[in-house]
Amino acid sequence: MSILQDIASKEEKMEMTPMIDVTFLLLIFFMCTIKFKTLEGKLSAYLPKDVGTNTTEAEPKEKVEIKLTVLQEGNKLDPLEGGPWTGQGRFEFDRTRVVQYQVGPRKTTNLPELAERLKALHLADEERGSTIDARKGIVYGDVVGVLDAVIGAEFDDITFVGSFED
Repeated sequence: MSILQDIASKEEKMEMTPMIDVTFLLLIFFMCTIKFKTLEGKLSAYLPKDVGTNTTEAEPKEKVEIKLTVLQEGNKLDPLEGGPWTGQGRFEFDRTRVVQYQVGPRKTTNLPELAERLKALHLADEERGSTIDARKGIVYGDVVGVLDAVIGAEFDDITFVGSFED
């Protein structure tokens, strides 16, 4: 046999470890040097208007404040059994519960009357927002009724506040 045939018949194995090392080094290099596009200019954000390069005065928005207070607590009933609430599970109030809704100086205990008042206020100024102020003793069901009235009056900006004051 000739020397060329001996060389051709031998199988040489290529070392892959250095090639893998170089590939990973290149991958790490490109990951560290890539620059991602920033979306800072494209994102809408409600930033303070009185700080920064453009120091124009921001006009405060006037909001319709709806204050909810409990005039008469009422009795808690068990909705499944119909009797007095046992302290376990869900409860609902009977018809003796009275909630007062106040918008500005006007006070009412009638939710449809409140809804009509809110519609009139929204028609007077459509840019105005609303604030629902739930006081001590108000439950979620009371707030949801007022929220439905506010949404029905087509207010866009709705905020919630609450305190333990009477």
